[in-house]
Amino acid sequence: MTEIAVVGFAHAPHVRETTGTTNGVEMLVPCFQDLYDKLGITKSDIDFWCSGSSDYLAGRAFSFISAVDAIGAVPPINESHVEMDAAWALYEAWVKIMTGEVETALVYGFGKSSAGNLRKVLSMQLDPYLVAPLGLDSVSIAGLQARLGLDSGKWTAEDMAAVAVRSRAAAQSNPNSQVSGDASVAALLNSPYIADPLRGHDCAPITDGAAAIVLASGDKARELSDRPAWITGIEHRIDSPNFGARDLTVSPSTTAAARKATGGDVGGIGVAELHAPFTHQELILREAIGLPDTTTVNPSGGPLTGNPMFAAGLERIGYAARAIFDGSAERTLAHATSGAVLQQNLVAVMEGRN
Repeated sequence: MTEIAVVGFAHAPHVRETTGTTNGVEMLVPCFQDLYDKLGITKSDIDFWCSGSSDYLAGRAFSFISAVDAIGAVPPINESHVEMDAAWALYEAWVKIMTGEVETALVYGFGKSSAGNLRKVLSMQLDPYLVAPLGLDSVSIAGLQARLGLDSGKWTAEDMAAVAVRSRAAAQSNPNSQVSGDASVAALLNSPYIADPLRGHDCAPITDGAAAIVLASGDKARELSDRPAWITGIEHRIDSPNFGARDLTVSPSTTAAARKATGGDVGGIGVAELHAPFTHQELILREAIGLPDTTTVNPSGGPLTGNPMFAAGLERIGYAARAIFDGSAERTLAHATSGAVLQQNLVAVMEGRN
């Protein structure tokens, strides 16, 4: 089987609002240049490009075409796009390399959440006939999910706050994070609700940002990186979009994807980067994957400290790969989600080896 690895990762700083247009070019150009410089490559060395973004977020059709300006018009490129988090663009690129059509790929995602009302924009992904007319926004739906878990005894408000405390503490060592600092569970629980039972610390901040990853196969990966993060397993699954058709306190699609990606063995996973935009969703994901207590979860700070739409899932793969690059872990796991209340889930496993 073709060996494929992550060999480079870069992302824009997580900020509440950026200036400029909504096409992402201003955020993407520095990411691309960072990768070119670190890997010693140029645009011509990339065989395939794939992006993830949303026209709904940008507010105009085919907005991703404008973002191609960040790549440049000459020479022509082999390009594709997914209308969801760029983690799924990485999956498409992985398949492209696996077929043998290309040897290298650059995957990127971007989103300017500050351009509109994110809670309402994300409601556009709901069933347009039965759910969207109810007027539910993304935070309110997550609040329903959190309430179900609280009422069933699966987790407590203290458990949720503890996730935020750990994430903010971890983010202090990440200069690109948007939210960081020391906090206590008691102090966080004294803050007001924004969508009962969710408080501000339970929700990922609105974030503008972009991220990019370079994939390469076999000897090319070894040429570009002294320690590639080899993808040993990757899978994505989906649950029903009908909220009444599934138990929102569990994530069977994550369990299925993790079982396939890990081969049923979660042992030795030193770092796990989980795409959980809400504190209680991290608790669901940890249980769904079956992560051991020895695994360090979201050492980057995770989405709760910076959540650029359509790039945050890709960032989880990038940060999990970075733990391989720097030798802090030998085996890592990355998770990405798309859709309301963990509807679609992707899991990737990476290892460091010669």
